[in-house]
Amino acid sequence: MEPATDLHLLPRVRDSWSFLYLERCTIDQDGHAIAVRSETGVTVVPCTMLTTLLLGPGTSITHAAVRTLTAAGCAIVWGGEAGVRCYATGQGETRSARHLLHQARMWADPASHLSVVRRMYGMRFPDPLGAHLSIQQIRGMEGVRVRDAYAAMSRETGVPWHGRTVPRPGQPAADAINRALSASHSCMYGICHAAIISAGYSTGLGFVHTGKMLAFVYDIADLYKVEIAVPAAFQAVARHGESGIETHVRRACRDLFHARRLLDRIIPDIDRVLAVRRDADDEMDGGFAALPGGLWDPEQGSVAGGRNWADDGGNPGTSEVADPSS
Repeated sequence: MEPATDLHLLPRVRDSWSFLYLERCTIDQDGHAIAVRSETGVTVVPCTMLTTLLLGPGTSITHAAVRTLTAAGCAIVWGGEAGVRCYATGQGETRSARHLLHQARMWADPASHLSVVRRMYGMRFPDPLGAHLSIQQIRGMEGVRVRDAYAAMSRETGVPWHGRTVPRPGQPAADAINRALSASHSCMYGICHAAIISAGYSTGLGFVHTGKMLAFVYDIADLYKVEIAVPAAFQAVARHGESGIETHVRRACRDLFHARRLLDRIIPDIDRVLAVRRDADDEMDGGFAALPGGLWDPEQGSVAGGRNWADDGGNPGTSEVADPSS
């Protein structure tokens, strides 16, 4: 089996569609695309143009379709009714761990961790945050900002607002605006998740949020919620009422993602908050990108990796790169 050498030819995340939500259908492979089969017919979707596939109830997907999607760098999210819950995720692409290691270093060092948190909060306010402000004070300011945004959208759209509520299983359904917000947040999480894994970062190493495998997704999504997710939800309810609100919200999110060029912004914003200096070749790893990387060394950090072969006398011999097909 020849090693993959053309992963750098995959399209960049910013060139793709933001997301596609499917429910009550069967999905299988169709060449380098997927075929979506439902009662209304068959639709072929090119995988290389898809960033995130959100799978709702009643979907069935084949192994071949999952393999094709992940090879194209598409994140797959299995969610609940109307995409308002996330049950599981899948990801593809074999790439350098450079960004993940940098993220882990920033996360593990208390000083750099704090600097990342302050940059994340700083991006949400028009004026620089004073160095004298504590994290608790900044969180208080953020709470006021979000509450003011909800109140402002309520006044602008005429949609009543009585606070954010997410019912637990078995409790009565939330009102239309809270259902709309859950749907818009789910779309935001999906596109941020796809961008994070596409750039080689970890979804679990959060800085503001912690303790969840999607903590970093929540961190990044919070940068855009007030700008995109909140208006999409309020405007959808104002225009369409309660009927089919989740579908209307997804369409509103799709339009706003495009209008605000969100896919162009997410990865540069992640680099900014993590203080990453991106070189021209960082988008994709060229050469033998699918082969194993270096080996950890306590003194040198990383040494050349591969398979060590011994000569007939049992002495160490040459080192050759391992074939992933063997």
